[in-house]
Amino acid sequence: MWAAVGDPTRRRLLDVLLALGEATATRLARELPVTRQAVAKHLAVLDRAGLVDGRRDGREMRYTMRLDRLDEVSRAIAEVAAGWEQRLAAIKRLAESAQAKKEEE
Repeated sequence: MWAAVGDPTRRRLLDVLLALGEATATRLARELPVTRQAVAKHLAVLDRAGLVDGRRDGREMRYTMRLDRLDEVSRAIAEVAAGWEQRLAAIKRLAESAQAKKEEE
């Protein structure tokens, strides 16, 4: 999951797919600065991560977002962000404490 959403092209692909609702790799490639083949590879990564579903429609594959899985990703990212905020707050307190001791001397 982290590798899937860690790539800026895949995040942009998710944004475009969310806006369109459903699209083929060809349609998505029109919105991105990469080839259709690159889009197909990125979609395969997103599919393995469970973030998109592909369904065959004749000769084409049509992709949609898995919003339930996107909610899980959002919660996981929020948890990680909260942990980092706590760490950064602790570092700030240590730095301020060290600065205050230095000023007292």
